[in-house]
Amino acid sequence: MDAPSQPPGPASSTSSGHSSGPEIDARPVLEAPDIARVVTRIAHEIVERAKGAHDVVLLGIPTRGVFLAQRLAAKLEEITSRAIPVGSLDITMYRDDLRLGPARTLARTEIPTAGIEGRLVILVDDVLFSGRTIRAALDALNDIGRPRAVQLAVLVDRGHRELPIRADYVGKNLPTSLRETVKVQFTELDGRDSVLLGVRPASPRGGAEGERADAGQ
Repeated sequence: MDAPSQPPGPASSTSSGHSSGPEIDARPVLEAPDIARVVTRIAHEIVERAKGAHDVVLLGIPTRGVFLAQRLAAKLEEITSRAIPVGSLDITMYRDDLRLGPARTLARTEIPTAGIEGRLVILVDDVLFSGRTIRAALDALNDIGRPRAVQLAVLVDRGHRELPIRADYVGKNLPTSLRETVKVQFTELDGRDSVLLGVRPASPRGGAEGERADAGQ
C-alpha cells in the first residue's frame, strides 16, 4: 500500500503504487482460488514462525490491508482454534507526502482490546512497493505502544523499494516496471477477488504517466 489513501470504492486507487488513470492490457495474475491459497499459506507460516501465534495481533493498513488482515485472522483461528486479535492502523497523518497532494480522508485506527504491548504485531497490507507506507505505519504504531516485535505480511511484493524494508510473509513476488500497475481487488469492496497487472499508457512527453509520482509513494 504505497500510494496515497483514497476514499473506498471500486474505482478508487488501491495502495498498490499506481494511479487511478486509464490502464491498458490489464490481466489477472492472481484470482480468487489463488488468493485463498495464499492466505492459507501465510497463516500457516505465521503459526510456524510465531510458535503457535499465541501473542499475535494483526493490524491491517486501510483500505484493502484491513480485509486481508481479517481473512488471515479467520484462517489463523481455524488453524489454532483461538480467536486472533485483529484491527486496523490508519497511517494518513504519518505519510511523508502529505504536502504533495490534496487532503486525504482519514481512515480508522482500531486497536484490539488486547492491545499491542509486549505482543507480536503483524502489519498487513495488500501491496509492498516503495516501503514508505510501512515506514509511516511504524511511526503510527510507535505512538500507540511498544510491541514485542513487528512483522509485515503482504499479498504482493512488486519491488522498487526506496527504504530498507522487507516483508516477512509474501503471497506473491511480482517483479514490475514503474510503468506497470498492480491493482488488488477484494470481494468485500470490489465484488471480486483478484490481482490485476496493467500498464499505464505513455504520456505525450514520453514515458509512463505518473511514473515518477508513483515511484515516490
